[in-house]
Amino acid sequence: MSIHDQDKSTSPDAAPGPNVKRRRLFHGAIAAGGLAAAGAGGLGLAAAQESTTADAGALAVHPGMLHTQADFDRMRAKVDARLEPWLSGWNRLTANSHSQSTWTARPTATIIRGGDGQNYPQLYNDIHAAYQNALRWRVGGSTAHRDKAIQILNAWSNTLTTVTGNADRFLAAGIYGYQFCCAADIVRGQSGFDLGAFQDMMTSVFLPMNDSFLTGHNDACITNYWANWDLCNMASKLAIGIICDDSSITGQAIDYFWNGEGNGSIRNAIPFVYDGGLAQWQESGRDQGHSIMGIGLMATFMEMAWNQGIDLYGADGNAFAKAAEYVARYNLGHDDLPFTRYSWGTGQNCAYREHTVMGSGGRGQVRPVWEMVFHHYTARRGFAMPNVGTICGTNSPEGGGGDYGTTSGGFDALGFGTLAHVRLTWDEMPDDLKPLG
Repeated sequence: MSIHDQDKSTSPDAAPGPNVKRRRLFHGAIAAGGLAAAGAGGLGLAAAQESTTADAGALAVHPGMLHTQADFDRMRAKVDARLEPWLSGWNRLTANSHSQSTWTARPTATIIRGGDGQNYPQLYNDIHAAYQNALRWRVGGSTAHRDKAIQILNAWSNTLTTVTGNADRFLAAGIYGYQFCCAADIVRGQSGFDLGAFQDMMTSVFLPMNDSFLTGHNDACITNYWANWDLCNMASKLAIGIICDDSSITGQAIDYFWNGEGNGSIRNAIPFVYDGGLAQWQESGRDQGHSIMGIGLMATFMEMAWNQGIDLYGADGNAFAKAAEYVARYNLGHDDLPFTRYSWGTGQNCAYREHTVMGSGGRGQVRPVWEMVFHHYTARRGFAMPNVGTICGTNSPEGGGGDYGTTSGGFDALGFGTLAHVRLTWDEMPDDLKPLG
């Protein structure tokens, strides 16, 4: 089935959740605005819109961010049976220096990203070590890796008080906020993990910054900041709502996806949809590294929502699938894509800027974001994604933080999608869903 054969979806008639900044609410009602009853599997949009008051007081699904228990069961079974491509994905994980139970954490009270005194690499390195060790425990069963993940998370929860710097501090609050929560959700409920301290860190350090950016955009013109800035803060806010079982926070994040004024909301991130199954990404005229980053961040947001029973992947006639195909096709070397002039206002005075051609900078850059997208639309939904499938095959097996350089760009995605998100092998996939070439 082709993605462009689907009817256009409509957004929920959503009312924003209350604008509150509470610490650790465990039994919030499901907020209005399309939130369905908690439960993995992903309700259709129509069902989600009808479920605005269902299961008041229900807790979030755990584990239920990037992975559910069913996902962990699948990973373990495939690796135990030594089946490909999962085994190669597992080997990529175990070879990473961040996944070792001997990792030494370096927690500090103040993290700076942007400006003088930057020290944020020690934060993203430790977060990826926590995530990778937690994933190794869930798949391989080693309690030493579980204990290392818990040790890292507890150390930061009891140390970190401030994330600061220039405007880039909001990137740190968003990217590392959601990644922290994804690691914590894997070991949630395990002996020794201080969930309360972790929740307090997220709601006192990260959430206020996520809220500040999404409501004020650092006092800049609403269009000044690219989609990635919104998306990472949206992802952090959604993840914090899940880890804290606070549906008011979750509801605000979902509402922003539909109705936010910034570039992370669905219709601003994907401003032009074309016939034939392609859609232009908001940063396509900027460069390809940031465009691929944006695909990864929106997929992360959608996957977390899906695992909480909310289907955003299908929004606006699967517009995100079309944008992923667009970005993937250009980064595979094709030049036959449409491009519509994109204009925006920048700075505090909304000075006019425009892009008239595709941005070629970083073209062909490898980031571990594609497997999650491909296997949602193909294995779960039965849609053909030839360009995304091809780029998956080219980059397989996906690694994670530490496999793509030492700078922050190599840590923007948690990765390991071949292990975590592949649901069908190429041989198991129907011929009409297989990638190009």
